[in-house]
Amino acid sequence: MSATSSFVVVDDKEFDRIIDRTVSVEKISGGFGFVEGPSWTDQHGGFLVFSDIPRNRMHRWSPKTGLTTFREPTSNTNGNTRDFEGHLISCEHTGRRVAREDGHGGLVTVVEQFRGKKLNSPNDVVVAADGSLWFTDPPYGLPSGEVGRELDHNHVFRFDPASGNLESVVDDFDRPNGLCFSPDEKWLYIADSGAPRHIRRFTVNPDNTLSGGEIFCEIGNGVPDGIRCDVDGRVWSSAGDGVHIFGTDGHLIGRIVTPSAPSRHDPSVIAPETVANLCFGGIDGNRLFMTACTSLYSVAVRVRGATQGRTG
Repeated sequence: MSATSSFVVVDDKEFDRIIDRTVSVEKISGGFGFVEGPSWTDQHGGFLVFSDIPRNRMHRWSPKTGLTTFREPTSNTNGNTRDFEGHLISCEHTGRRVAREDGHGGLVTVVEQFRGKKLNSPNDVVVAADGSLWFTDPPYGLPSGEVGRELDHNHVFRFDPASGNLESVVDDFDRPNGLCFSPDEKWLYIADSGAPRHIRRFTVNPDNTLSGGEIFCEIGNGVPDGIRCDVDGRVWSSAGDGVHIFGTDGHLIGRIVTPSAPSRHDPSVIAPETVANLCFGGIDGNRLFMTACTSLYSVAVRVRGATQGRTG
């Protein structure tokens, strides 16, 4: 194992395929409350949107125009992705719904109830190749985590826009959080940011049910939150000290270490900023964007993310 200021390398050969060790993690902007839900689009020359949850605001960043306000207020939006028409899909904490851009500057509700009961607080969302939305619904956005709760479980849901059906595909997580499909959609990876602190891998069956659910990997620092697959099927997970990268067999390839900053919980503690979420993007598709507590970072990589529409 070797280390540089920005990386810790475990599998030398595999790491060098995906990252040039001479590059550095770059800070794009800072001073946020707590940022989440990065989503890149190639529309309008390419830009990134991401959420500042406690400040009830979303930001837009592009290489040409820099940082601007994208939407405010946002119902404390967390995760974001785009459908095949390019519309932004957002998970609203206080709105307790999954919402979609209507193409005219407004939002429409995609789903907000399951069997007549309000959702907990949708957290992260991905779009499958058939257009269905898969999202996690832990209680993080509820007051004290429980006040106003109507559902008995923390579900992972699949919503079919064509039929309007909402189905629970799994409900045995402590705190289901980030999720992503493998490039061929054979597997669905789901992070549990509760006590287990691991990522599970499920087989996606032809009828869109899930089976398996074995532990794919565990996070040694912090918890897994947002996760993404690259085009070769590796899993990139947010972590307490940056981003941890795993091979398709679950072995740790290496870590991207974020710059150190005062902890938001205890300013006297200086440590790498905790990454909450990440996405691939950039004009050439070769940048990894990381939302990390109060900062937005990026780093050049040698691999692209799995096809847009299959990861959020």
